[in-house]
Amino acid sequence: MKKLGIIGGMSWESTAIYYKHLNQGVRARLGGLHSANLLLYSFDFATIESLQSAGKWEEATKAMINAARDLKQAGAEALIIATNTMHKMADDVEKATDLPLFHIADSTADAIQRQSVSKPLLLATNFTMTQDFYKGRLRDKHNIIALTPEADDKTIIHDIIYKELCQGVINQASKDSYLKIINKMRNEKQIDSVIFGCTEIGLLLSPDDVNIPSFDTTKIHCDYALDRLL
Repeated sequence: MKKLGIIGGMSWESTAIYYKHLNQGVRARLGGLHSANLLLYSFDFATIESLQSAGKWEEATKAMINAARDLKQAGAEALIIATNTMHKMADDVEKATDLPLFHIADSTADAIQRQSVSKPLLLATNFTMTQDFYKGRLRDKHNIIALTPEADDKTIIHDIIYKELCQGVINQASKDSYLKIINKMRNEKQIDSVIFGCTEIGLLLSPDDVNIPSFDTTKIHCDYALDRLL
């Protein structure tokens, strides 16, 4: 296995899942005592979140590039960004390091195209749902049109991610809110699948909670990376 560099800590709650799933995936593929060959750069998420909230994306990009360069210097041969939102600067990170970067939207598209679905709902941070870096890549590179909820529901989804899931808080009421939004979009927009487009959403929802195909981007991203590293 090539040495994988993980840009994580955004939040560490989901980065911990990345670490677990990558190691489980290597063991499942290679058996015995095998585990993943990893390097991790873990941000203080409070610093990153303040840049996001202030719209200081150039500063955030510089921080991501510096993290990626540190991982390359430490011996990383490929990279993943362990969050959907910070794929906003994925192309800049890849260019700055000249290392292959396994894009989470590509891995998600791969999984969607293996299912007989055509109208996925994207649940994510407000940045990911409203900006074009993620939806645009799904659309332009993979011909997948992801739908998003109305503005008020976007706010609910975003606030639960930052105020609860990123802080390790799991509430049944929040789960019910997400399921209500999904059902609303099924009735009004005829969605036929759901993208868990924030790496923390899998902490709150599982495929068993929805009776349409769902795509947990955290697990999908890990499997996609391992398929290319091993």
